[in-house]
Amino acid sequence: MILNVNFNNKGIVQRRKPGNISPVSLLSVLVLVIIAVLLNSCGQKKSAENTECTEILWDTWGVPHIFAKDAKRLFYAFGWSQMESHGDLILHLYAEARGRASEYWGERFLKHDMFMHTMGIPERARQWYKAQGPLFQVYLDEFARGMNDYAQVHMEKITKSLRVVLPVQPEDSLAHLQRVIHIGFIGMYLKKAVKNWHSHPIGSNGWAIAPSRSANNHAMLLANPHLPWYGFYLWYEAQLTAPGINAYGVTLVGMPVLTIAFNDYLGWTHTANLLDGMDLYELNLTGEGYRMDGKVLAFAARAKTLKVKQKNGEIIEKEFITRQSIHGPVIEEKKNEGKALAIRLVGLDQPYMWEQYWDMMRAANLEEFEKAVKRLQQPFFNIIYADRDGHIMYLFGGRVPKRPQGNWDYWEGFIPGDTSATLWTETHSYEDLPKVKNPPSGWLQNTNDPPWSSTFPMVLNPDDFPSYMSPRKIQFRSQRSINMLHANAKISFAELVQYKHSTRMEMADRILDDLISASRQTNSPLANKAADVLAAWDRKADADSKGAVLFAAWVDKIGATWGERPEIYAQQWKETAPLTTPDGLADPKEAAAALEEVAQRIIADYGALDIPWGDVYRLRYENIDLPANGGNDNLGIFRAVRFYPEKDKRFCSYYGDSFVAVVEFSNPVNARVLLTYGNSTQLHSAHRGDQLELFVKKKLRPVWRTREEIEKHLEKKEKVRRSEGRRSEEK
Repeated sequence: MILNVNFNNKGIVQRRKPGNISPVSLLSVLVLVIIAVLLNSCGQKKSAENTECTEILWDTWGVPHIFAKDAKRLFYAFGWSQMESHGDLILHLYAEARGRASEYWGERFLKHDMFMHTMGIPERARQWYKAQGPLFQVYLDEFARGMNDYAQVHMEKITKSLRVVLPVQPEDSLAHLQRVIHIGFIGMYLKKAVKNWHSHPIGSNGWAIAPSRSANNHAMLLANPHLPWYGFYLWYEAQLTAPGINAYGVTLVGMPVLTIAFNDYLGWTHTANLLDGMDLYELNLTGEGYRMDGKVLAFAARAKTLKVKQKNGEIIEKEFITRQSIHGPVIEEKKNEGKALAIRLVGLDQPYMWEQYWDMMRAANLEEFEKAVKRLQQPFFNIIYADRDGHIMYLFGGRVPKRPQGNWDYWEGFIPGDTSATLWTETHSYEDLPKVKNPPSGWLQNTNDPPWSSTFPMVLNPDDFPSYMSPRKIQFRSQRSINMLHANAKISFAELVQYKHSTRMEMADRILDDLISASRQTNSPLANKAADVLAAWDRKADADSKGAVLFAAWVDKIGATWGERPEIYAQQWKETAPLTTPDGLADPKEAAAALEEVAQRIIADYGALDIPWGDVYRLRYENIDLPANGGNDNLGIFRAVRFYPEKDKRFCSYYGDSFVAVVEFSNPVNARVLLTYGNSTQLHSAHRGDQLELFVKKKLRPVWRTREEIEKHLEKKEKVRRSEGRRSEEK
């Protein structure tokens, strides 16, 4: 088949105009085509290196299993696969990371594009690409090439408005990396409102179980990131196999390596770190400069010109000025107040994160794995690790500034930017960071809490580290995590899966008895009825749990859903009782009055106080509408899911349990996984939301890693060739 589609040098799709062809010319063309097919067919012994085929076996859940002869072909096929599963989304995300979305789609993206250029992301991505070693630069070339070849062969599957982003450039994944990791993740703990800064909740659970606590005497790993179910937070599941590598796991869409994964010997997961790698400096403006150590310094100003598409299709140019201080770029100015905010981020001088993950994927033991992570090219995430040899490890991963003064709370606020006494220039080394290997407890965990509670009894002493390293607290979900681990001396694989799906509310275990007692002491029949419903409730957020809707609404009413209010508890959290506090209600009468008010609304909205959780909290995706289980992690639920209100007074899931992997490092590895929302976002794909029913049933899928297993569950087989992106397909 000859496709009449190509790209001009601007990445615009052009279609060749058909002309009149003589019979002789037609015969000549047919002969040439036959010769080309014979020369370029996959499997030819004499074919050139770049025309050999790579196999992609797609299983029935839309997971690509790539079997390549070398790393170059592996990266190529991974780019091809991602474009097949998420082509539209990737092109949109890459356009935003380039800072050119307003050029492609109009004025509504202009502020975002300006922010990308203010942060220097497009320019830094080009610098990072040039800084890669010769081999890894080729890998990034091949990843982009695989995407472009897929698009050229399957242009009809790419939405027309997105084709303008093509061709993908090798540096696009590096711009995307900075936007997602440095802006999206490191910047998530920003607590003061900053214009044009959009923060989203992110979290995760991670466990590592040593053989001493495993019923089967094998180390086990639980990977369970909690992220929004849209945009650049989406996971992509794949198996990557080539000489020296056989890794299975996920990466965030558009990234060229797996970032949570396991192989035959070891595996790791990430949790969002309670790490402060970003500071906002408040500058005092003077004229066109700012004050620093009693002097006036000039900003490094640069004029930027952006192309912006108008509604009539015309492209106009808009110029703006970026300003750089010694602290970092200026992201907000309040000239009427004589103030400006400059941002300082860790990791912007570490361009080798993809290479670090590549080495992590190929590691065969703890020594090789630790050698890779010691580079600290990954600037933010905790690492929870387990391997076949029985080792487990927790690392407070990422880059932490060496700050000259102050504790955690100090650096959470706006930092005075008029003195070099507050300006950090270095970050802590790997040796400085909190870490635990093979603890006596036999288990490690992190649920976005500080590193001190990575195991219990605690091994790490926060007094041994700078006070700005991480705060001192253990949230309810972390306490639920620790209590489940602490209670079981020998955890089986099946029990690990069961614990993963736990919806019990730790918060209810602390204050429900007080709330019931206070409500029964009132003269209100409605408050008494609400108390009866709560007394009969199983304290879970399962689909059939009756009382969970009432309790969650009460928690929301008192203002504790989106952040624990310490003043509502009779006993606030104490380091001396870290797993049993906070506890009790400080004002039982106020709590009972709030419950009565909430009960009136529940009856008005749903007709009954004991309406099942799944009738109100729903999993809605495409045309799917299913009863949910799980709930807000601030309630102390291990199976974290957050919801937003719909017009029909139901609540729709948008965040939480995304990828789940339970891995036992036996020989061979035993693993079960789930990708809640499915492995594709492309229109008309059968894998948009196809795993939600398993989520509802609290089930995981078996992992197929051998050819024999995969071919028993095969959806289609592709053979892709690097030269022109052609492929043969068997269904």
